[in-house]
Amino acid sequence: MEFKQLLKMMITSFVLLLIGGLMISDLSNPILAKAIQALKPLRIRVGGSLQDQVVYEVGNLKSPCQPFQKMKGGLFGFSKGCLQMKRWDGLNHFFSNTGAIITFGLNALLGRHLIGRNVWGGDWDNTNAYDLINYTMSKGYKIDSWEFGNELSGKGIGASVGAVQYGKDLIKLKQNLNTLYKDTNFKPSLIAPGGFYQKEWFDKLLDVSGSGVVDVMTHHVYNLGAGNDGHLVNKILDPARLSKVETIFGNLSETIHEHGPWSAAWVGEAGGAFNSGGRYVSNTFVNSFWYLDQLGISSKYNTKVYCRQTLIGGNYGLLNTTTFTPNPDYYRQVALLWHRLMGKSVLAVSSDVFSPFLRTYAHCSKGRDGVTFLLINLSNQTNFILNVHDSANVTNEDAKSSIHVDNSFINHLKRAFSWVGTKGSDVIFREEYHLTPKNNYLGSKTMLLNGNQLKLTDDGEIPRLDPVLKNVHSPIHIAPLSIAFIVYPNLDAPACFGNSKV
Repeated sequence: MEFKQLLKMMITSFVLLLIGGLMISDLSNPILAKAIQALKPLRIRVGGSLQDQVVYEVGNLKSPCQPFQKMKGGLFGFSKGCLQMKRWDGLNHFFSNTGAIITFGLNALLGRHLIGRNVWGGDWDNTNAYDLINYTMSKGYKIDSWEFGNELSGKGIGASVGAVQYGKDLIKLKQNLNTLYKDTNFKPSLIAPGGFYQKEWFDKLLDVSGSGVVDVMTHHVYNLGAGNDGHLVNKILDPARLSKVETIFGNLSETIHEHGPWSAAWVGEAGGAFNSGGRYVSNTFVNSFWYLDQLGISSKYNTKVYCRQTLIGGNYGLLNTTTFTPNPDYYRQVALLWHRLMGKSVLAVSSDVFSPFLRTYAHCSKGRDGVTFLLINLSNQTNFILNVHDSANVTNEDAKSSIHVDNSFINHLKRAFSWVGTKGSDVIFREEYHLTPKNNYLGSKTMLLNGNQLKLTDDGEIPRLDPVLKNVHSPIHIAPLSIAFIVYPNLDAPACFGNSKV
């Protein structure tokens, strides 16, 4: 593996909570609180399919505050719903107690009317949103960012709004935020549009809204298709399929560079497969492969935040819907391993292993010196072996002799490295975190870390995630259909200088 350059990147958040999560009755459940606190700092995006039908029980609300009801002909089959301020108070106390960072999705359809099939026109009515934000500030609740609308961009999902109208309404919302927060030290971000990327629409939105209005461009990614696809597992393990998503990240990066360099890129929602994910797939071990691979890809394109669908709900929830105990993705997601090991600085890394089934990513380690690798083996039969050599001990003959071992691939670091704080001969170990499913069954809901089952303690605490220690000069073995985080605590990459303070 060879480091080529530093890619500036800061993934800070990874979990999405649907608007349906507002109906979670047991916010006092200690398992739920501990699961969120273990990911601290964790961003929770409160929003989703029904957010553009929510009104808020504040100000001069023109109708009774009623919950959602199933309704034939309604958007997504539901009536409009109302968020009671008593519930909003409870949620904010919960967010404060768990240390969560909040992104709240505002209703962007209020005041509009249908002008065509699924197309909405007219000016946005900002009154109810203004009153909610004003109430939120009066209570001292901190909302990190306000998001305008959900999946209304381009052709939309269920409903759409033209980019010109959307841009004009964003200017209005930005003016509201500037007015409300003018005497405060904290200024929340305005983010939009929270939809699927469509170049012409996204370009036009930035052109119309203008400089400094949209702080963050959010887009949604479901690159695996429908959750009920019988070939979903094959898609997850197909490296060509996984790599196609790079086009979306690359194009959005270009849009921001050319039309809105003041904006940052976020993945506002990603769940692999849409329509609640795949039953017996999205909440099992096999779901890890697309997810961690996409985190690695998005990092390379300067994605600042990646919101995973979802914390609770659907087949892709990180927590069990009824018990709140962690599903497999909780442990491999940013959640405890990516979140704890992968730093903000991303390293471009290439490999001499000519197989698309070995996916390789590298970041400066989080909070300390060194480099952390994420290695994903999508092959069901190849055991990859990687030899890592200190530059002081690598010769051309060494490299030539490291090419074949028992039908496995062997690789070596080609660029010169030193070892931080000590001589190479004194460096003893690296840390390895190998993730596999119980009984090697990809559909298992039980995750093994270095062969040990991950489960809550008897007290409901998140288990320890301890590595195995290996001699730094020994080969790295990546078993078929497995994932590994490899941490070299003393590996010195010039791009990571000062990273131990981050």
